[in-house]
Amino acid sequence: MRIAKGLSAALLTLPLLVSAEEIGEVSTVFKLLGPNDKIVVEAFDDPGVEGVTCYLSRAKTGGVKGGLGLAEDRAEASIACRQVGAVRFRSTLKDGEEVFRERTSLVFKTMQVVRFFDEKRNTLVYLVYSDRVIEGSPQNAVTAIPILPWPERP
Repeated sequence: MRIAKGLSAALLTLPLLVSAEEIGEVSTVFKLLGPNDKIVVEAFDDPGVEGVTCYLSRAKTGGVKGGLGLAEDRAEASIACRQVGAVRFRSTLKDGEEVFRERTSLVFKTMQVVRFFDEKRNTLVYLVYSDRVIEGSPQNAVTAIPILPWPERP
């Protein structure tokens, strides 16, 4: 029982990360065995900011290795975040706070999205980048959302 309580407490201290919902995909390279290489478009809502949705596009490696989850995906990704409702901060924002993470290889590479708040311009800035445990990767993309008043619907 004490272990379960400790595990629950540890899980509560982890950052609140979300999984992405696949919006669509396009096939880019035909593979005879296993799934084709493709570009996927995924969406996720910022877990710390109500009213913001981010869209990621990235390559997924197919073939036998890709079908088994053993392939290493390319580091390139594109991001576009949009205000989709009234913006409300669920808690105090921390610059560089991770809002999304996904494994892009079996062990060493991850793709992450972090958020910054440009208070002077009242703008949220999102950065997507890929890194490796052994060597960093400069591949990155950025998007910015000016926080605007959102009309309430009757």
